[in-house]
Amino acid sequence: MSEKENNSNSFFSKENLRFSISSLNYLPRWIILSIDFTIVLLSCLFSYLLFRGTGLDFVITPFWREFVAFYLIMNVFSFWLFRTYSGIIRHSSYIDAVKILISQLSVLVFFLLFNIVYEFNFQEKAFLNTALFINTVLAFCGLFLYRVVVKRTFELYFSENHKNKLVRTIIYGTDANAISVANALKLDTSARFKVIGFVDHHNQNVSKRLLDLPILAQKKKLPALLRSINAEGVIIADKSLSKDEQIKIVDQCLEFNYKVFMVPPITNWENQKEISQKIKNIQIEDLLERKPIVLDDKSISKQLKDKTVLITGAAGSIGSEIVRQVLTFNPKVILMLDQAETPLHQLTLETQALETNTIIYSVIADVRSKKAMEAVFATYQPQVVYHAAAYKHVPLMEENPAQAIVTNVKGTKNVADMSCKYGADQFVMVSTDKAVNPSNVMGASKRIAEKYVQSLQWKHKKENTGVVTRFITTRFGNVLGSNGSVVPLFTKQIAEGGPVTITHKEIIRYFMTIPEACQLVLEAGAMGNGGEIYIFDMGKPVKIYDLALKMIKLAGFTPDIDIKIDIVGLRPGEKLYEELLNDSAKTIPTHHEKIMIAQEMEEEFEDLHQDIIELITGSDVFDNDAIVSQMKKIVPEFKSMNSTFEVLDK
Repeated sequence: MSEKENNSNSFFSKENLRFSISSLNYLPRWIILSIDFTIVLLSCLFSYLLFRGTGLDFVITPFWREFVAFYLIMNVFSFWLFRTYSGIIRHSSYIDAVKILISQLSVLVFFLLFNIVYEFNFQEKAFLNTALFINTVLAFCGLFLYRVVVKRTFELYFSENHKNKLVRTIIYGTDANAISVANALKLDTSARFKVIGFVDHHNQNVSKRLLDLPILAQKKKLPALLRSINAEGVIIADKSLSKDEQIKIVDQCLEFNYKVFMVPPITNWENQKEISQKIKNIQIEDLLERKPIVLDDKSISKQLKDKTVLITGAAGSIGSEIVRQVLTFNPKVILMLDQAETPLHQLTLETQALETNTIIYSVIADVRSKKAMEAVFATYQPQVVYHAAAYKHVPLMEENPAQAIVTNVKGTKNVADMSCKYGADQFVMVSTDKAVNPSNVMGASKRIAEKYVQSLQWKHKKENTGVVTRFITTRFGNVLGSNGSVVPLFTKQIAEGGPVTITHKEIIRYFMTIPEACQLVLEAGAMGNGGEIYIFDMGKPVKIYDLALKMIKLAGFTPDIDIKIDIVGLRPGEKLYEELLNDSAKTIPTHHEKIMIAQEMEEEFEDLHQDIIELITGSDVFDNDAIVSQMKKIVPEFKSMNSTFEVLDK
C-alpha cells in the first residue's frame, strides 16, 4: 500500500472522523439558510414531479418560472421573519420545530390568499391548492428531519466517545428543575453523566416517562433501586426536599458506596451547556442540620453605617469574613488590623478589587503592644470594635501558656482598655465554647478574657462613670473551613491517600460555617446592651469519627480499604465534648432563635483586675506551672485533661 493510501485511510479512520465532528464549530447562519433554501427547492421539485405524473401542474399559469421564483423568495422571507436559521442545529429543540412549522404555514396561508386574489383578477389560479398543501408538508418534514438527523449524529458520536467515562446516574426529582437538569446534560458536550431515569419520591408518576426516560418506583430504600438498574449514583435535583430528607438519601447511598451529587438551581446557571461541570459531589457543609440564618439587617445597618470599624485579627479566617460582611453595611472606614503581613496583604488585594465607598486601611500592629493599640485608637478613633485576634490551637497553647496569656488575655485587655479610653460605642469579642469549663490553657485564657471584658462593663455601670462603650462577648464552637478546623485537615489527608487521623473514636464537636458564625457575631453585636455573653445555636453535635467516614465516602473512597482511619489518642488539653454554657449558668432567649444570652456570675473588677495583672506579669517569667496555677485561681472550673498540668488540680 502506498504512502498516499495510508494517509487517506488514516484521514477517514473512525478516530479521525469522530475528532473532526466533535471539533466542528457552529455553522454560519448563511449556510443554514442555504441548506433550508435547498430543501424547499427540492420539495418544490418533488411536488412538481408528483403532480406531473397525474397530469396536473404545480404552477397553473404560463409564467411558471416567475411564480416559482416568487414562491421561493417568500419562503426565504419567512425564514428571515421567524429566524429559523438562527438556532444551533446540534442543539435544536421543539421551539425550533414550532418556528419552522409557523414559517411554512405562513407561506401556505399567504399563497392561498394570493390564489384567491389572482383568480378574482385573471379568472384562473396561479398555483394548484393541493400542491401547495403537499409542498408545505414536504418542506416542513425535510427542514425538521435534517435537524433531527444532525442533532442525533452529534449525540451518537459524543455518546460513543464518552461511553466508558460516563457515570450511570438517576435524577432524584421530577419537577421543572429536574427536567431542566436532564435536558442540559443531554446537550452537554463535556458530559460526565449518563441519565437512565427519574425518581419521584411521591411515587405519583410511576410507569410514565420524561424525556423518553422512565420514572422509577422507589418501593424500598434508594440503594436497592440503584442496584436493580445498575446505576452508580444519584443527582439530587428535587428542590422540594427538606434538609432531613437530603441527609437521609445521602446516608443511605454512602452506606452502599453509591455516589451522590448536588445540582445548583436553574436560576444560578450561567451556561446550560456546562451544567455537568456545575454538578458537584455533596460537601460536608451541605449536610449541616441547620436552617438558613435570617439577620436583622436594619439593626446591624444602624450600628455600622457610616461608622469607623476596627477588626483585630482581620487576616484570620473569622476576622476576614467579618470584614467582608461588615463591608456590605457601608461603614465609613474599616481598619483591618493584624500582625501577619502576608495574609493581611492578600485580604487588602481582595478588598481593593471591590466596588465600595468605604475607606479601608490595612494596619500592621500587635494587640499585645499597648502603645501600638493606643496609637491606632488615637489616630483613627474607631466607634465599633470586633476583637477576633487570638491564639486558638489547643496543643500549641498547652505547650506555650505564656503566649496564650500575652495574646488572648493581655491583647484583649489592651484593646478593651483603649475602647474605653477613646470612647468606642461598642466592643464585640469573639470567644469559643472551649472557654466553658475549660480543660486546656487556650480555653482558660479565653475565659479569663471574657471575665475581664464583662467585669469592665459591670465596673462602669456600678460606678456610673459615663463610659458609653458596650462590651459584648460571642461564644461559638468549631467553624468549618477555618484554619483550626478538622475539615481542611481531613480533606488534605484524603487527597494525599490517607491516613485520616482522629484523636478519639467518641470525640464530639459542634460545627458551624464561617459565614454563619460571622453573621451571628454581627447580629449579637447589634442587639447587645453591654455585659452579655451571647451563645450561638450550633445545631446538632457531630461525632468526629462519623465525620471522617462520611468525608471519605463523599470523596468516592471506601473507609479502611482505600483510606485508613488512625486513632492517635487525645491531644494535651483535649476533651471528648465541648459545652456552650457553664453548669451553673442560665440562658435567656433573644428575638433571634439562634442566639441566647448566658447569665454568668458578676465579679468584682478590682480583685479580678489584680489577679489578671499578676498573671500577665508572671507570663514574662515563662514559669509554666506558675502561670497555669494562677489561671486556675482566676477560673476555678479550669480542670486540665490529658495534660502535664493535671498535677496542679490535686
